Amino acid sequence: MDSMFSSRKVVIVGAGAVGSSFAYALAQKGIADEIALSDINRDYAEGQVLDLAHGLPFYPNIQIKVGTDQDYADAAVIVITAGAKQMPGESRLNLLQKNAAMIEGIIDKIVAQNSKAVIVIASNPVDILTHVAIKRSGWPKTRVIGSGTVLDSSRFRYLLSKHCDVDVTNVHAYILGEHGDSEFPAWSMTHVGGIPIEEYCPQCATCGNWELEKDEIARQVKESAYHIINYKGATYYAIGMALVRITAAILQDQNSVLTVSTLLEGEYGLRDVCLSIPAMLGKDGIKRITEAKLTPEEQTLLEKSAETLRKSFAELSQEQTA
Repeated sequence: MDSMFSSRKVVIVGAGAVGSSFAYALAQKGIADEIALSDINRDYAEGQVLDLAHGLPFYPNIQIKVGTDQDYADAAVIVITAGAKQMPGESRLNLLQKNAAMIEGIIDKIVAQNSKAVIVIASNPVDILTHVAIKRSGWPKTRVIGSGTVLDSSRFRYLLSKHCDVDVTNVHAYILGEHGDSEFPAWSMTHVGGIPIEEYCPQCATCGNWELEKDEIARQVKESAYHIINYKGATYYAIGMALVRITAAILQDQNSVLTVSTLLEGEYGLRDVCLSIPAMLGKDGIKRITEAKLTPEEQTLLEKSAETLRKSFAELSQEQTA
């Protein structure tokens, strides 16, 4: 395993807007020494790689190439961004039937190469497809994770920093549950400068009716992707950076706590469902799940989110066996 990680090789499956944005951001960070970018349309992947490679004089030392199935064998991290694009007005759950079969096909190819990598699913609906990937691979759940609400949590921190007029790095906050319509902010885990948000806000000159403002911030986080899709057709820059953050935590064994999607087996009182909760990431994937004490309201919201995802996964399973 150590020899795999010494190469710091990242395979990106899907050379579209998300995959190429991720590759571009990853190349500039200097945390990988090889990027293999693949796509079902090889000519498109060739074009993306050539475009990226022309910037090699300006990157840290790195190799960028078109990927093949053989690249799975010695990859440290495999990030799957391929999938049908979310259309304006379409929920992430509506993408389920289109993308589940695609994920299974990719997973079969990875397993066939006896890969020791950590797999990161970024395709939507990410929680269900992460569950599909875990079941299909037969791998430990710690090595197959979803990008989850890492981006949603970043959006949450950004909006809080703007509201409170404070540096975003001083805001610690998480969005939990589904990466989608049933997600929710964990206000009990939200801190500004180390001060719980409920204590900080009375000190904040920008606050008016805090309860109404809380609801508005939560609404904006949940609807952010839909607004961006309506404006320009897709989201890709911020998710590219979120994937860099996840990849860095794995490649550099950072022990970072991020809200990735993972299969729960009793944590938070939930089983047999993939959703986002805080988890520590390192070189082998998830090292441990952080179990915070949620408020009764937050626990109820987490359970409702889990039930939404269970129903969708069950519907998919029934169709596959029909």
